[in-house]
Amino acid sequence: MIKVTFTLDADTVDSLDRVASRLSMPKSQVVREAIRLYGEQIGRLTEEEKCRLLRVFDEVTGPVPDRGRVAVEAELAEIRRARRAGGRRSPQVLWGRTERGGDDSPGKPGDPDPRSGEPTPRRGDPEAGRP
Repeated sequence: MIKVTFTLDADTVDSLDRVASRLSMPKSQVVREAIRLYGEQIGRLTEEEKCRLLRVFDEVTGPVPDRGRVAVEAELAEIRRARRAGGRRSPQVLWGRTERGGDDSPGKPGDPDPRSGEPTPRRGDPEAGRP
């Protein structure tokens, strides 16, 4: 072991004396044990800190929905369907599928739009999108 000299205030020395006599241990052993316990607690949150962080978490996340497994799976299936359909500019979204399950997609550029009868715009057509 290495000898070390510390300067402590009177209250700390009194406390060290009381603890050492109560535990029937040498003062150096009390100091070693106290430092070991203190080192284990470094990085741990106090009870107050834990409660504060849990309150913040609850505020940020909001309430947990009270739904059954079937409802959650249905929502996930709907999200997957929407993602597979493409974005706003996707032909599937623009023309989509009909109620009867047929395809309303526009086909090749220049073919008539099944809904309006107007020809679909060609790529690079300067008149595309104008009335």
